[in-house]
Amino acid sequence: QAQIEESGGGLVQPGGSLRLSCTFSTFTSGPYWIGWFRRAPGKEREGVACISSYDGRQVYGDSVTGRLTISRDNTRNTVYLQMDSLKPEDTAVYFCAATPNWPQIQPVCSTTPTEYTFWGQGAQVTVSS
Repeated sequence: QAQIEESGGGLVQPGGSLRLSCTFSTFTSGPYWIGWFRRAPGKEREGVACISSYDGRQVYGDSVTGRLTISRDNTRNTVYLQMDSLKPEDTAVYFCAATPNWPQIQPVCSTTPTEYTFWGQGAQVTVSS
């Protein structure tokens, strides 16, 4: 069972930046994926970005490409989501999730929520003037 905690959410003006952090406990002895997802009011959960521990390869959702950057610090079991040029439509609860990626290692991580096993409680991000 993984313990996952998001932090760094808050209120930011349009055009501003925020960095979310996802800290997770060790939950597998093999490769894994960490993904960021969000759920806006009245909408389905949406995949934002993911990163593979195997080779650091990243995948981004179409709605955030170029504005969000996912990165990792393996020494701290932490994954970051840097969000720039934020828009009001980025307002959502942002979730971090984790899943093992073995024994059959997939070369590219997935931004599909159902592919993930462990979830954090979420962090609210509000973009408003």
